[in-house]
Formats: sequence, C-alpha cells, structure tokens
Amino acid sequence: MTRGRVAFLGCGFLAGVHSRQLRSLRDTWVPSYASRDVRRARELRERHHGDAAYDGYAAALADPTVDAVAVAVPPALHLDLTLAAIEAGKHVLVEKPAFLTAADYERVARARDAAGVSVLVGENDHYKPLAVTLRRLLASGAVGDLLMASFVSVADKAKPAADWRNDPALAGGDAFFEEGVHWLHLAGSLGPRIVRISGHRPASAPDGPDRRRRSQLVAFDYDTGAVGALFYSREVPSLLRGLRVSKLYGRRGVISFESNGAAVVVHTRGVPRLVHPGWRDIRGYQAMYLDFAEAIRRGRQPEMSVERALEDHRLLEQVSHG
Repeated sequence: MTRGRVAFLGCGFLAGVHSRQLRSLRDTWVPSYASRDVRRARELRERHHGDAAYDGYAAALADPTVDAVAVAVPPALHLDLTLAAIEAGKHVLVEKPAFLTAADYERVARARDAAGVSVLVGENDHYKPLAVTLRRLLASGAVGDLLMASFVSVADKAKPAADWRNDPALAGGDAFFEEGVHWLHLAGSLGPRIVRISGHRPASAPDGPDRRRRSQLVAFDYDTGAVGALFYSREVPSLLRGLRVSKLYGRRGVISFESNGAAVVVHTRGVPRLVHPGWRDIRGYQAMYLDFAEAIRRGRQPEMSVERALEDHRLLEQVSHG
C-alpha cells in the first residue's frame, strides 16, 4: 500500500482530531467519512479535504476502494464495528479504550488472524516523542537503574452532563477507564513492565454535571524491582489547565519531564541537561498512522497491537477491582 484510503466510522470530536493530524500525511493516507447523519460526514469531508462521505457505516465497509477504517465512536460500540470491518476485509484502527473486556480483545485477535488484516489500537501516547525519548534515556542508563517513578496527570476538566462519557452504557467505565488508561500505558511502556498493580480512589464529588469518578491513585511494581505511582484526576485545578511534572528516579539521577511532553530534564551529579523531545508530532498521531501504514504494507501487526493493548486492559481491570 503506497497511499491508503481510511474511512472514519464516526464523525465526532475524535475524527476531527485525527483528521487534522493526517493533513501532514497526504502522501500516505487519504481520509473519508461515514456517519449515521450523512450531513455530518459531508461536513468533515469538506473541512478536511476528504475523498468521500458515506451515509452510514455499512456503506463505507462495502466500498472496495477503502483500505482501512478508523473506529471513532464511544467504546461500547467498538467491538461490533471492528468485527464488521474485519469481516469486510478492512484493516482497522480502533480508538482506545478499544474494548470493554479481555474476551473482546481475544475475539478480535482471532478474527484478525483469520482475515489476515492489521489492527492497531489507537494509543497515540505510545508513539509520542516524549515516550520515545524516555524509553531511549532509560535504555541508555542515563540515570542508572530505575528505582521509582511518579506520573502526574491532574486537571480540572469536567464533562457536561450531556456528554456520552457520562453514560456508562456508552463509555464502559469511569474517567480513568476512558482516559487514564493512556497514562497507565505510558507508565508501562518505558522498558520495565508492570507486574503488580493496585488502584485507590478518593470519595466521589457530591454534585456537578460530570457524574463519573474522576480521580484515581495507582501504585505498581515493575519487573525490574522498581516501583511507581500514577496520580490521575480530572477534578483538580492545575497550572495552565494541565501543566504538571512527572519524574523517573534512578540510582544516578532523576529524569524530570512535563507530563504532556513539553520538556525533559536529566539531572545527575553534574549540570542538569535539557532534552527536547520535539513538538512537531507532540501527541504521536502522525507516527501512529505511519506505523499503521507500514504494518499493512509489510503484512504485520503494528507496535500498538491488540495483544499490547490487552496487557493494558488486564492492568486496568486490576486497578478497577482494587
């Protein structure tokens, strides 16, 4: 595949986020749009210079010129659309959290293998320059053996009452399930793997339009003997509505980084060293879509495969039951 056609199943906020990133990849991907409201599909096609607009998801899946689909609807709808796309012979990018149960992941993996297609779970954080930089620094021994890690993601970002995330039947879980899983993946994707984990929740807010549980403390052990903690909240004000600092503590120094990837500082016994991960693709979407295209071209699975996402889901289940 030299230049693929990807059809978005769902024309909401996420389809717009992805489409803006694809503008820099026009030599690799050309977007199309499918919606239950064809007017919405036509609107996004015009806004993002897409190739086609489809009246419903089935129409996109039936088009033989569509190489892949991006499932960009609420999590409870992911499984059926992913399986339908695989059955139609399409490669699939499914947003994260991809599925609601471990059995769903396993079912998709079996269908994928039987059809011989590639399925990428849309964990863009895996590909962001920050994650790549942190993996490189730890692998090179920049601060020696890792001892402790502290990941911080706090902001006051309540959802309005009408948002689908406030509907458990669509969202599949609370705020940590729907968004905190991205930070859980980051914590577990830097080299050492998480082998033990527990979740601890403060009391829920008594009122407000966002009815979800929005705060979570997660403690975990790595397979190297290091330990870590993740502080996640969407009800705590933070500087500039989201600026926060996380740290990786090694035997020879500390890696401090702005949690969103703006900057990384390596501090050993000498002068602190500023490392710039890069802002061009700060959220990792372009690298994710390039990996997707390369996986299809080579007939392999992408880095963020169903199996890798299942590892995160199993950790998430343990956090939820903690």
